[in-house]
Amino acid sequence: MRDNVLLSAGLYNFDECLALAREYALGIELTAFSVPAVLDGDWRDLTKRYRRELGGLPGPLTMHGPFMDLASGSPDQRINDLTYGRYEHVIRIASELGVQQVVFHVNYIGLLHNDSYREGWHQRNVDFWGPLGDYAKAYGVLVAIENMWEFDPSIIGNLLSELDHPYLKSCIDVGHANLFSDPDYSFDDWLDALGTWVIELHMNNNNGVMDEHYGFDWDHGVLDYSSLLPALRRLPNRPLMVLEMDRVADMRDSLRYFD
Repeated sequence: MRDNVLLSAGLYNFDECLALAREYALGIELTAFSVPAVLDGDWRDLTKRYRRELGGLPGPLTMHGPFMDLASGSPDQRINDLTYGRYEHVIRIASELGVQQVVFHVNYIGLLHNDSYREGWHQRNVDFWGPLGDYAKAYGVLVAIENMWEFDPSIIGNLLSELDHPYLKSCIDVGHANLFSDPDYSFDDWLDALGTWVIELHMNNNNGVMDEHYGFDWDHGVLDYSSLLPALRRLPNRPLMVLEMDRVADMRDSLRYFD
């Protein structure tokens, strides 16, 4: 395939995703290490299993880091320390597995539109991500910051611009951009604001209300990937395209868009 397509493989669909990846010469994004119970549990044995079973993977290997209840640049230093420690841990696991890049969230509180919150958030996150970028560089792992609740693409764009760090990049989640953007911002605005840094895309379909992870052809989906893909293919860094879908059958069905 001309596009760099990956499958989102979790704890319960890993074997099925791996078989599909080998069938179509695709990559894998591991999501198991986004689960707190894994990071606090048997992550060493899981790392050994993945290292054994992912040998000869035909496509790229990436990882999704933890995100639930984490907040980078929190004004609460204990929360900040916990978040930083989680991210460091996953970067070390990624390095051990030969993962080329890891996705993290910044978890901006999207309901807060006041300038004072945004200004404070920005500076705290500059202070947070700069050292983490250096840590990632030491392990040879790129970090891609994913949009979630951010209603304005410049929230992440301004952060990356000021940091200007070679190991800090962007992951655009197409569904999140559609769901959580202010109406003033089109998807083209996201591409314009973040395109320079985009190295990864998360792709699925939703109904415009809920953050659902369905296939491209879902009957209730509001995203038209036939129209979106040409713009995504024009991004300067040829990003990895992750089919972040709950069902492997939806991933398989969506592959026809990449033929």
